[in-house]
Amino acid sequence: MDFKDYYKILGVEPTADEKAIKTAYRKLARKYHPDVSKEKDAEDKFKEASEAYEALSNADKRAEYDELRKYGQHGRPFQGPPGWQGRGGGGFHDESAGDFSDFFSTIFGNGGGRGGPGESPFGRGGQRSAARKGQDVEMELAVSLEETLADESKKISFKVPQYNAGGQRLTDVVKNLNVKIPNGVVDGERIRLKGQGAPGVAGGASGDLFLTLRLAAHPLFEVDGHDLIIQVPLAPWEVALGTKVAVPTLTGRINLTIRPDSQNGQRLRVKGMGLKNKQGGRGDAFAQLKVVMPPAADEATRQAWETLAKHAEFDPRQNWGR
Repeated sequence: MDFKDYYKILGVEPTADEKAIKTAYRKLARKYHPDVSKEKDAEDKFKEASEAYEALSNADKRAEYDELRKYGQHGRPFQGPPGWQGRGGGGFHDESAGDFSDFFSTIFGNGGGRGGPGESPFGRGGQRSAARKGQDVEMELAVSLEETLADESKKISFKVPQYNAGGQRLTDVVKNLNVKIPNGVVDGERIRLKGQGAPGVAGGASGDLFLTLRLAAHPLFEVDGHDLIIQVPLAPWEVALGTKVAVPTLTGRINLTIRPDSQNGQRLRVKGMGLKNKQGGRGDAFAQLKVVMPPAADEATRQAWETLAKHAEFDPRQNWGR
């Protein structure tokens, strides 16, 4: 069994203090974490660094390791001091030691973890617990109405919590993903991305990423299920005489015909121009007519309004309250 120089693995001197050891480990964990690293053999290097930190970050383990270290140098196989058999039974690998090497198990046996409720993958008495799934990650994602129609994926960044082999919280790792927005998404919908959360403990599966989708407010459109509503401002004479208006949609403009004698608040349906539904079809868009009065009129315009009022002989409150 080959000797492992944990100081060399972390890139620190044997005289390094606890802070230097922790800093070195965090740097390696960020560099070689399998979820983010593109380095060759990243997973093996990450496990090796975690094992080294587990041995050196605990004062008792480090003292025992330092005592044995002088017997394992100079390139010869590690045998330990004369008469030493090791806690793991003379070099046999203890299955309870999870991802740690035979070398680690031989020295520390079942006592590989530091314990502590909610902090370590080890249970009482130093016994390593069964593999556990990693922590899930929750985040909200703002999605524009235009993005719900796009075929392209949306790039997101989020932080994933990291833990060492002893269960201690380390610096979070930033992870990037391309996410396809599902058809028919509604505000507040929650989707699951399996295995995109924190790494598992003792060989357990990674946690999941849960995205709560939020439809971002749009400057023009209101959302009603999979339908859209847009207010179309019109002058009084356009509503009375009719006109054509270029109305915005999520994918461009369309020409909408306003019939003569239309009414304020009237809705005109534009089929298939709304949001996607679960089946991939689309809801409708509704253009709601909104009469907008011109600014303060000059004397000539005011007289024109008076002439119109006399000619029309129209009382909008004729049936009011009946």
